Parts: sequence; structure tokens; C-alpha cells
Amino acid sequence: MSWPRNTPEPEVTPEQRVEWQQRFGESDRALGFEISKDFKPFAQINDMFTRAFWDPAIKSADSDGFFASYRMGSEPRRGQGFSQKDFALRNASWVISDIISNRGNDTGMREGFQSWIAEDTPVAPTQVEVPDAAAQTAEIKRIAKMFGADLVGVTEVDERWHYSSRVDTRDLTQADNTLPAGITHVIVMAHAMDFDLVETYPSALAGASTGREYSHEAAIVIQVATYIRNLGYQAVASMNDTALVIPYAIKAGLGEYGRNQMVLTPEFGPRVRFSKIFTSLPLVNDQPKPLGMTTYCHSCTKCADACPPKALPKGPPEYGADSPSTIKGVKKWSANCEKCFGYWAKLKTDCAICMRVCPFNRTYDSWSDRVWRKLATGRGRKLAQWWENRNGSRERLKPADWWAKP
Repeated sequence: MSWPRNTPEPEVTPEQRVEWQQRFGESDRALGFEISKDFKPFAQINDMFTRAFWDPAIKSADSDGFFASYRMGSEPRRGQGFSQKDFALRNASWVISDIISNRGNDTGMREGFQSWIAEDTPVAPTQVEVPDAAAQTAEIKRIAKMFGADLVGVTEVDERWHYSSRVDTRDLTQADNTLPAGITHVIVMAHAMDFDLVETYPSALAGASTGREYSHEAAIVIQVATYIRNLGYQAVASMNDTALVIPYAIKAGLGEYGRNQMVLTPEFGPRVRFSKIFTSLPLVNDQPKPLGMTTYCHSCTKCADACPPKALPKGPPEYGADSPSTIKGVKKWSANCEKCFGYWAKLKTDCAICMRVCPFNRTYDSWSDRVWRKLATGRGRKLAQWWENRNGSRERLKPADWWAKP
């Protein structure tokens, strides 16, 4: 089923709202999610990157140049970190993800972005018996990490975070986004980005840290999903498609929501990319617990202060925004997506300054980083902020210095 992109979508029924409250109300309160009666699932056609192809308010020569640059379709920019060599490394880092996402062009399914990744392996006709769901959960996490995932969590399917429709990329219309029957759980995987590359944001060179993980996760989700289907259970491999991954990552216990619109993990801070697998495999849900990082964000504005287009909020979380690219009915920090993407388009690459300057963006290899995290997420929060402010903002790593490393 598909319908024109400007056609109003089906409204949420009162019965659906009652069902959601009964199923998720208690867990929402435990997680700190505040959802109003105005909530409705997000339509992927309004995602900022999709809007850049059809919305005249977003589509421009800059946005066209942004997308073209990933194929070296435009001249490199002046300035360190934006040379042909920098763009070449960034584009090479994306190529595996691009190969996967381009497979479904003739059917309008841009795999991993506007649709889930098509399965190359059928579900086995017989199922491996799972007598112990907890043991199976531990095993699937071990398998995911064996293939390369850095963090793995499990949670129940929550349709509120699924796109109300996906995008048919042939004509940019809305299409059905219904998963196969029998899906009960979501396996959420985090993929850590290279610390030193992230330290060079903003630059095309830094974009290699993003593309590298998209290429990694494309392989990992396909491999883990194939393993599960060979066990006789349904598994749908997914990256940016199908559902909003941030609420799923939080529900799976992998981190907390930050002012910079990212999931803050205790292991890597915001320096991660996420993928997910929707499955019927019997699993046990992880139980997230408050980590103290969101609380730190309430009194920290480093990301907002450092944002060149001033797209990040400095105040408390609020319900929604006027932008069609912001989900309605969820109380949270929301970026000005139009300003953010406009800056990306001018750079011709992604900007993650907000990730780089986040106090939680650390390697945690040193005792001082670990002590700081303990203070920042506990009663020593004010001391941690004093410590962070005393040290000043971490300087950007010059791209030339990255290239000069042994």
C-alpha cells in the first residue's frame, strides 16, 4: 500500500492509545518518557534527509551538492579536512553501506535507510528449541559481539516508535511499513565510532567515522539476522529504517537521552551508531536503569554552545516543535533540524561537533576519565562540572595531525 506524500496519515485511535498506556505506561514512567495525548508515530517522509529531496523549503543547490559529494560529484571545499583525500576516505568508509542500500533501487526500497534490509536467507522450516530464553539472550549477545557489535541490548517491540509509513524512493511517496507477523523483540546493537576521527569534527575526514560504522553495522545486522533465520525464527535486519532507534536503544538499557539528541552510553558517551534486528526469537528484555547522564545534561549546555548554526536547545525538555521533522507528543530536547541540516549541506559532510564536545565523549581508558564519569553520574555532579569547566573545551584535533600519525 502506498499513498501520496502529502496525504494525511491515519490518526491514532482512542483504542490504540488505551492499549499503549496499558502496555507501556509503567515502563515509560520508569524510563522518564513523558508522552502526551497528542502523540502520533512519526512518518518517515518527514525525516530531514528525505525532505531534502521533495520539500522546497529544504531542497537547494547546497543539499544537492551535499548528496553529490558522497560520489565526489562536487569540488572539495577549501580548508583543512576538506581536501579530495579527506572526501575520498569518507566516501570509501561508506561504500559497503552504499552497496547494500542501493540493492533495492528498482523496487523503491533503499535498504537500511528507507526500508529494512531484504533477507537473503529464508527462515528455516524447523526451529531450534529454546528451553531457556535467558540463556538464548546471553548467547545472541555473544554472537552479535563476535560479529563486531560493541554493545547489545534487548527490548520488546513497541509500535509507537515505528514509522507510520516508510518511503518509496522511486517517487517519494509513503508506503506500508508493516513488519512480518510474529515479531516480539528488538535486538539493539551499538557500534562505537573512532575516537580520533571524531576529534576532527567538523571535517570530511571526520565523516569517515560515521560511514565506517554504517558499513560495519550493515554487515553485522545481516550476519546476525541470517544466523537467527537459520535457527528457524524471523529476523529483520534494520539500520536507520523502520523505527526510531533512540527510544529502542534507551528501552534496551544501552544509555540515556542527551541534550545533543543522541543516546549517551556509559562506555562511549554519544560516540556510537545503532542498528537493530526485529525478531521472533524467544528472548528476555533488558531492564534499563537511570544512569545519571541525562541529569547531567540538564545543567550542561556545552553542545548547544558549540553548535555553529545554533540548532540545539539550551532550555529544559519540551513537547514537540513546529518542525515536521520533530516527533509530536514527546517531551524531550529537540533540535532545529532545518538549521542543522542546512549547516551540513554547506559543509558537504556531516557535522558532529555536539558529539565531539560532549563531556561524556571519552575513551575511559584512564583512571581520571573513569573517576570523572562516576562523579558526573552521581552525587558529585557539580564537582564533575567544575572539573570539566576548569579544563576548558577540548581542542579539535587538526585533520593534518590525524594524517600525520604513525
